[in-house]
Amino acid sequence: MFGFNEEQIAWFGLTIGVGAFMLYMIFIVAQLAWEAKAGKFGTFVLFLALAFGMVGFIAKGIIQWILEK
Repeated sequence: MFGFNEEQIAWFGLTIGVGAFMLYMIFIVAQLAWEAKAGKFGTFVLFLALAFGMVGFIAKGIIQWILEK
């Protein structure tokens, strides 16, 4: 498709697509904190609880990058 093989399309979807989705999720959590008037501590708790799963995905990318070097 468009001169790309399956591996390149999968890489693009996994890195760029999921990365963009993660940024959108951060926007949603920030909007939720703003509308709830959560304050600093409440915003911290929201980001800790709702956005903590993204840390594993980012750590996976960093570990993979280190091991490939």
